[in-house]
Amino acid sequence: MRGLLMAFCVLTALGFGSLFVLSGNTDRTFAWTIAPPLTAAFLGAGYGAGFVLSVLALRDRVWVRARLPVYTVLAFVVLSLIPTLIHLDRFHFAAEFHSLGSLAQGAAWFWLAIYVGLPLLIPPFLVVQERAPGVDPPRRYPVPRGLRVALSVESAVLVVTGVVLYVAPATAASIWPWPLTPLTAQAVAAWLIAFGGTAAVASFGDLERLRSGAAAYTTLGALVLIGVARFPGTVRWNSPTAWVFMATAAAAVVTGVVGWRMAPAPARAPAERA
Repeated sequence: MRGLLMAFCVLTALGFGSLFVLSGNTDRTFAWTIAPPLTAAFLGAGYGAGFVLSVLALRDRVWVRARLPVYTVLAFVVLSLIPTLIHLDRFHFAAEFHSLGSLAQGAAWFWLAIYVGLPLLIPPFLVVQERAPGVDPPRRYPVPRGLRVALSVESAVLVVTGVVLYVAPATAASIWPWPLTPLTAQAVAAWLIAFGGTAAVASFGDLERLRSGAAAYTTLGALVLIGVARFPGTVRWNSPTAWVFMATAAAAVVTGVVGWRMAPAPARAPAERA
């Protein structure tokens, strides 16, 4: 499992660099061309948060505190596989994109290998890990009511929006504050559902187990806001959805920081389920 988490760290770092840092170059450096660049930055923000989540889970020796991050990654890769297979013609290995160069084609084949391979690879690792000897430490720090309510509301917004975009990507024109293609709508939805589901589970969990997720949640909200600041002209500011979007991103930062500050630093106990 630690080796798998190391792979997550590398892959999410690559995704962050390709999408958030190089948002305007996806036609040459990514698996498919993403326009407008703000969409690439949003997806890159998800990878940036995933990197933080994977690094913190990797550093933790107790499985119960790394369990939710691993299941978050599993949810995302499974949700990403389906639109990948549906929209294979938009990836750079298609004949019409051969003029873009070998880097773009290689990125497309790499994406396909990862998102076909990981959904098959992760479950056996999880089975072995869940059967490992040991006991989970007790829940000692329940999530306070105010934080639970905030996380529940935010998770509802993320999951509902994500499910609608995933099932009916054409609705993006009415529920998302900038234009999305069917492929990018479902890619965005994968991150919304994965992190929204994680926030929902975390709201009824234990503060000590929430620490890694809270740091990643803060990272997600902060990077999304930075992405909007980089490309403000893309957003339809006259639409109410734009302000709901901004409020949700800001709330993710605030609740993430509060959760991280309230969570006690986890004690490293070798006798616990490592």
